[in-house]
Amino acid sequence: MQRDRTQDMLLDVTVPPVPHGAGACGGPDGNTRSRAVHGDLEDLSRRSFLFFWEQADPKTGLVRDRALADASGPDKRDIASSAATGFGLTALCVAAERGWIRRAEERERALAAIRFYARESGHEHGWFYHFTGVADGERRWKCELSSIDTILLLAGMLVVRGYFSGDAEIARLVKSVWERIDFHWMLNGHPSMLSMGWRPENGFIPNRWDHHCELAILYLAAIASPGNPLPAASWHAWSRPVVRYGGIEYISGAPPLFVHQYSQAWIDFRGRRERRPPGVDWFENSVKATHAHRRFCLDLRTQFPGYEEHIWGITASDSARGYVAWGGPPATRNIDGTVVPCAAAGSLMVAPEICVPAVVAMHRKFGSRIYKRYGFVDAFHPVNGWTNPDVIGIDVGITLLSAENLRTGNVWRWFHRNDGIRRAMKVLFRG
Repeated sequence: MQRDRTQDMLLDVTVPPVPHGAGACGGPDGNTRSRAVHGDLEDLSRRSFLFFWEQADPKTGLVRDRALADASGPDKRDIASSAATGFGLTALCVAAERGWIRRAEERERALAAIRFYARESGHEHGWFYHFTGVADGERRWKCELSSIDTILLLAGMLVVRGYFSGDAEIARLVKSVWERIDFHWMLNGHPSMLSMGWRPENGFIPNRWDHHCELAILYLAAIASPGNPLPAASWHAWSRPVVRYGGIEYISGAPPLFVHQYSQAWIDFRGRRERRPPGVDWFENSVKATHAHRRFCLDLRTQFPGYEEHIWGITASDSARGYVAWGGPPATRNIDGTVVPCAAAGSLMVAPEICVPAVVAMHRKFGSRIYKRYGFVDAFHPVNGWTNPDVIGIDVGITLLSAENLRTGNVWRWFHRNDGIRRAMKVLFRG
């Protein structure tokens, strides 16, 4: 394993003081502060992985969409998410590399999921349903064949293939899944923009992936496809709305912060600019978006005093009123002062100077109220006491992957071991 980046870059990160009596991690100097931060990230990462280990069916490998944050008591919910399974496959590689599980255990669990999707899962033109039964893989809730969730699942498979470089069975099965995905069918007649999904009852969803959001991973996989790739022009077809907030200018097509995180979890945009003018640097764009979001939250303090220097973050999550896609800037109308830990945790890899202090501060200030068996609860209100009892797989996943990319860059490295990904990146980017 390569040296943790945190050894070098987190010495200068200002974090809240370690509580008195914290032992070896409790000094004010840089080395002990760095060890404390390492301990925080290691514990958060390991707890996050535990969700994917315990909440996956060992036979199918499918990962539950959500679970109780403390895993206490019976939980009869048996709905799996294809996107959560993609995060889970990636999590297995992180765990094996860090020695939390044996490499053979990881391969067995990962192969269970890859074989299931390659040989048994229902699909249409290679696209998978968003929500299924965790044990049988059957469609649930009359959900859609989801284009983005299928590709987040594929991203996890590609990480496994990259991690087990040279494993013929894994390479063959992953290639078969990727080749089978019919990107041209999902265009539904459009020359370049993919539909968001399809239902057997009424066909294609009318909405398309036509403006900046979490779509980069979708179009990169389409252009890199070993089966029926889309042309590079499809990457440039979607719009790039510009947002200006607090003197920061960046591209953003949706308020929730996760749109600046999900593709970055797998695609290594560092040091790369689009070949086509104006040559966007998507890594730097996510850095700016994260800083703007923090400033946006702090500007809400007069209305919601629970937001503080290190207590901030709003992205799509559970709320006291149910699941909401909130965020900003621009502000959505439903913000109520809730904090969503994966907003900061999911951006650890792009803006550690503000996200590491936030992750550490939330844990230290609120303790076991919000930090449980699987790490942070999905959301909580710092003032009125509301605490979500659940964790959500994709939010736990972005936390783990972002922390790992900050510390080692391993997820990026494993994903980019795939030849098709490297070729597509060379076509689209310079650097």
